[in-house]
Amino acid sequence: MTTTVLTTDLPGIPALARGKVRDTYVVDGKHLLIVATDRLSAFDVIMKTPIPDKGKVLTQMTRFWLDRFADLCPNHLVSADVADFPPAFAAHRAQLDGRSMLVKRLTMLPVEAIVRGYLAGSGWKEYQKKGTVCDLRLPSGLRESDKLPQPLFTPSTKAVEGHDENIHPDEAARLLGADVARQVADLAVAIYRRGADYALTRGIILADTKLEFGLDEAGRVVLADEVLTPDSSRFWPADQYVPGQGQPSFDKQYVRDWLEATRFDKNGPGIDLPPDVVERTAAKYREAYERLTGRVL
Repeated sequence: MTTTVLTTDLPGIPALARGKVRDTYVVDGKHLLIVATDRLSAFDVIMKTPIPDKGKVLTQMTRFWLDRFADLCPNHLVSADVADFPPAFAAHRAQLDGRSMLVKRLTMLPVEAIVRGYLAGSGWKEYQKKGTVCDLRLPSGLRESDKLPQPLFTPSTKAVEGHDENIHPDEAARLLGADVARQVADLAVAIYRRGADYALTRGIILADTKLEFGLDEAGRVVLADEVLTPDSSRFWPADQYVPGQGQPSFDKQYVRDWLEATRFDKNGPGIDLPPDVVERTAAKYREAYERLTGRVL
């Protein structure tokens, strides 16, 4: 059954934060509850219209990938089953079912771990100007959407407001410390490689992805937040891949393209989306989930 949750309301349970997509609640000193709403953020602006079941796609896809990467890296997930949550959450099952995760509380790292396997997005824009991505030199003559010689770790800052900024890996090492930065880079690339290899078997190219990590009480690097979802990754249909141009994708690119066509003010507030844009976007999210997992939402 399709459901829509634009924002959550859990009376009596302290809210820690409301992000662009996720609402986070305090469970106790060691655990949080993360709820993926159906809010859609494009160009770092939250739109007024939700995308039905988007939060469920993000949560269930994250669960799927966490299982596949469990041997590579510890993660923060305790349970995504409302029945396992503390009793106070039972009354809110309608808001939480399928879209929430009980997780271990971590000290989140102030850098996003982006891995690029193909030349697209901000990486393509920088390459056109400087021949680099995050100031990392690339071979000359590459085209938009070309596969890179090897996956690149291209970190970015995490902006509380506004836009994240790409940074050189050396700057990530300065912010995180050399040892943690090396672990994050190695883990991020390993996760990307395994995810990309698997996605190809399902007819999907994983062009790039953004991962987040935190430190647990023992100081271990732990995979957190969403993992290889349409919000954090570029998924392209492999049978339609044509290098040298932009690619159709299983994500919110349809919304971005519509906003660009309508000359949306990227520095202004979110706007209402027309029904056809909402329906097409919801269908893209569901198709990505079903093709990658082999499951129906």
